[in-house]
Order: sequence, then C-alpha cells, then structure tokens
Amino acid sequence: MKILSIAQIVVSVILVVLILLQERSSGVGGVFGGGTTEVYQKRRGVERLIFAATIILAIAFPILAILNFILIK
Repeated sequence: MKILSIAQIVVSVILVVLILLQERSSGVGGVFGGGTTEVYQKRRGVERLIFAATIILAIAFPILAILNFILIK
C-alpha cells in the first residue's frame, strides 16, 4: 500500500512538470491570451512525446488513486 502512495506522488510530480513543459505560445503575451493566431499546430519530436506522456500519466494518476483507496480498506 505504501508503494501505491509513493507511485502516486511520483506520477503527480512528473505530471506537473510535463504540463509546465508544454509550450502553447511564445512570449509573455501568451500568458495573457495574446501571442500567435495559429489555430492548429502539429506536434513533432519531443513535443509529441511530452504530450503522449502527459496523457498516459493523467490516466495513471486517477487509477492509482482508486487502487490506493480500495486497498486501504
């Protein structure tokens, strides 16, 4: 059970880092909604890997939380 808690913490930290690594727009104007007007951008290389890893970890996190909840009882 302790392993699940540690795994959930590790997954959450990595998930936060991956979300912060994803760049949506360049410059400070992107923070306030400005930036490029490009609607669709194709992901390539490392950006695609970060995107896929974020999805996988976003699915793994609630699964670990549910397993942790079930096994505590």
